[in-house]
Amino acid sequence: MKKYLCEFLGTCVLVLFGCGVAVFTEADLVATSLAFGLSIVAVAYTIGKVSGCHVNPAVSFAMWIDKRISGKDFFFYVLAQTLGAIVGSLLLILIMNCTAIGDFTTVGLGQNTFASTASNGITMLGALVTEIILTFVFVFAVLGVTKEKKNDAVAPIVIGLTLTLVHILGIKLTGTSVNPARSFAPALLIGLKSNDLTLLTQVWVFIVGPLVGAAFAALASFFVDVEPEPKKEVKKEEPKKEVKKEETVVVKAEKSTSEKTPKKTTKTTTKKTTKPKTTKTKKETK
Repeated sequence: MKKYLCEFLGTCVLVLFGCGVAVFTEADLVATSLAFGLSIVAVAYTIGKVSGCHVNPAVSFAMWIDKRISGKDFFFYVLAQTLGAIVGSLLLILIMNCTAIGDFTTVGLGQNTFASTASNGITMLGALVTEIILTFVFVFAVLGVTKEKKNDAVAPIVIGLTLTLVHILGIKLTGTSVNPARSFAPALLIGLKSNDLTLLTQVWVFIVGPLVGAAFAALASFFVDVEPEPKKEVKKEEPKKEVKKEETVVVKAEKSTSEKTPKKTTKTTTKKTTKPKTTKTKKETK
């Protein structure tokens, strides 16, 4: 239960700070990219040891394909992440209502768009391909850096910087989703308040795209194996063989010395005993 709560809190923080900076800076490229990246770094160091700090259904999907989490965990991870994104968006709306920035239905919540709702007019296919590529790069980095425990200290920094990288490219294209929960929550709340279902009809691109990109990343990680399994086995066998050879040499040397020493002692004793007997017999006869 603790890991699901951690995923809920982590996604809430990511959406609040990432989308919040996008709203209050009018989607400034550097500020928004750093906000998403630094949010991951901050959250990963706190909940990473408990849940792994996925805070993203696409990452959880890749982890499930890579058999690092069970199907049960995958379901509850996605549920917790989606609820966390909704709560994070609600907190952002609460903060916006305390300012003169305007209504969130007109200002937005950092939602992802394409076609007529996007300022650059990117097509549906362009948005889908963009999200697949960006998510592939991000999730591939996550899978690679979390494969070995020795990388635990630097993994949050690598993941945060990679998320910053993909946002630098994607913000001016689709707003950079790479996270279905982060895209679904703003689209749902804006659609419910404005009765405009345009964002909800477009959100499937930002769910399917990241999931497809994550699946490609998981499949690609199968062909990248950094662990040198055969080398480790050779290193373990070498010291055992050397010890056996040294022991046999020492045993042979001890046997050879023990066999030579008694022969020398028997010869010296026999010579000393025979000589005094012969001298005594000659004196007595005289």
